[in-house]
Amino acid sequence: MCIHQLNLLAASNSLPITNFLGKQHPIEAHHLSSICDIMEKAMVNGDTCIIRCILVVFQVVFKFFFSPQTERNRDIVRRSGLLLWQLLMAPRDQICSEIQKEVCLAISSGLNILYPGEAEINNLLKLVLTEGERNSGLSQLRDVILTNLAEQLQNNRFGSEDDDHYRLNDELLHYILKIVVRESCVLITKCQTVSKDDFQRLLSTVPAASSCLRYLMAVQNHLLSNTILIKPDENDDSDSSLQGETLKVQELKTSILSLATQILTGCDEVLEMLQQVTTALINSDISDREQRLKGLEQITKATMLGHLLPVLLTSLMHPNLQTLTMADALMPQLVQLVLYTSQTALLLKTQSPVFSELNSSPSGASEQKGKLLSDERMLEEKEEPGFLTGLKIPAPWAAGKTVETVHPVRDNYKFKETVHIPGARCLYLRFDNRCSSQYDYDKLVIYAGPNTNSRKVAEYGGNTLGYGSRSVLGTGWPKDLVKVEGDTVTFSFEMRSGREHNTPDKAMWGFACTVRAQESSEDVSGGLPFLVDLALGLSVLACSMLRILYNGPEITKDEETCQELLRSKLLQRCQWQVEANGVISPALTPSPSPLPLTIDEDREFTYPSDVLVPPVGHYFDLPRIRLPPGIMIKLREISGRARPQFRPSIK
Repeated sequence: MCIHQLNLLAASNSLPITNFLGKQHPIEAHHLSSICDIMEKAMVNGDTCIIRCILVVFQVVFKFFFSPQTERNRDIVRRSGLLLWQLLMAPRDQICSEIQKEVCLAISSGLNILYPGEAEINNLLKLVLTEGERNSGLSQLRDVILTNLAEQLQNNRFGSEDDDHYRLNDELLHYILKIVVRESCVLITKCQTVSKDDFQRLLSTVPAASSCLRYLMAVQNHLLSNTILIKPDENDDSDSSLQGETLKVQELKTSILSLATQILTGCDEVLEMLQQVTTALINSDISDREQRLKGLEQITKATMLGHLLPVLLTSLMHPNLQTLTMADALMPQLVQLVLYTSQTALLLKTQSPVFSELNSSPSGASEQKGKLLSDERMLEEKEEPGFLTGLKIPAPWAAGKTVETVHPVRDNYKFKETVHIPGARCLYLRFDNRCSSQYDYDKLVIYAGPNTNSRKVAEYGGNTLGYGSRSVLGTGWPKDLVKVEGDTVTFSFEMRSGREHNTPDKAMWGFACTVRAQESSEDVSGGLPFLVDLALGLSVLACSMLRILYNGPEITKDEETCQELLRSKLLQRCQWQVEANGVISPALTPSPSPLPLTIDEDREFTYPSDVLVPPVGHYFDLPRIRLPPGIMIKLREISGRARPQFRPSIK
């Protein structure tokens, strides 16, 4: 137990013992060979106590005291690995769960020693990911390794030396994602298949993310956080540094696109299963159907829909990820997810009492019908209710913003803060009933604007508690709402007097005020149901991606430089050769007929009919554009041709 406790303490990088153990000399090969001899003898005798102790020793040795540099050391490592695998693959009736756990910890601690090459580690991970469901030892080893990798990945920045070691390749990520999808589907299916008591126990154990799901969360957070928070080195502005940062950003976006595609594909499968289970529960006649439908949302939050999808949707709205490539690749999956989430949310909504009463009540139906008929622009047929019917969209701004001083205020205390609520026509201020200051000139001044130069609205100060000035400024601290026109208000408070020895804290409490855009506070405590919130988030992201697709590629620097040229009406009327699907369309080609050498600028001129030969197919006559006289003069100056003089003919 002492060695085990030492190992647990050494696992923390912040403790001094970790640095101490890391500086110790490596253990010699014959010592590790002796440890293996003790393990073999304990396994033959079935001494579980000695086996557990040696397994803990293996963990400490692999982590701090061993380096397989020589061939003899590598032989000892192979021997140690065989002993560990012999214990791991032993039948359950021959090995207890505690020993199996210690074996997994020993292999995880010596992962880089037992499997020194990247290919060997990948083969091990592929084995535990593909065969873990059929063997409890491999399943537990998989959980331990992935948990350890997830913790290490969270502490590493993208592009670091250890990043490639902790972030697995695409093939292994695909195996992990398949396990996560299967776990999510099984968890949702249990809401329909398990008994009533088992369902209650299931609700009490979630949300608890599995090791595979935790690792996917770590990979996603690792990539997204580095993409959103990445900043170039301000001290290094060389071209090589900028090029390196650009390559890093591109590599990050490529990795995020690959991971996002796989996650959205997995969520599609999970949502399909969720819709099937929801439909089955609605059509079933089990006694606790309503409780299961309510608990289904809580269970869903414990799946990849709750742990991966919300973070991904929020991050994809960041400007760094709002790209044409991302929109083009993810748009089909987003549309499918919007359909699944909205349909499932509507199914659950139809079972809520509010929705049922709205549909079953004749007065409710007639009221809705009257609203439809009152607007002539609405269709005569009643529109089918959606998943937002009867729901109140939370308004975070309705809760308002609280502005307050320290309590109590101190000598020479100054406070200034500006509150801005965009789009508000006016602001409503409600003060705390404990507001007070020592003297009436220790006052708060309110301005209707962004600074103290704006229009003064009111000022308050003093107290009625019998201390200091024993009076208040004006009518005193307001008990009712204070209305301020506009969307911005500024508070300026200053403590000008020094605190007297007999003045209690309640007479120098300061002030606290809540600023809202509505006269009455809305109920903002309750949020939307999870699936409704998910459907809205997916819809917003899909609309954002559609806007990117509609706008098309960004304007290049060459296009910006040639803006004046591209706006030329003369060039806009030209017939250009256009390449489509590898075929170049024919353009107008000049014919042998020569153009006239002189053009009269004062009258309209039309080309001869044989000057331009139309291409094969449809041909649209293009009207002639008359060039302004100034342009014609410059063209003549450049060409060296003078304007021809027309002489009257002599008869």
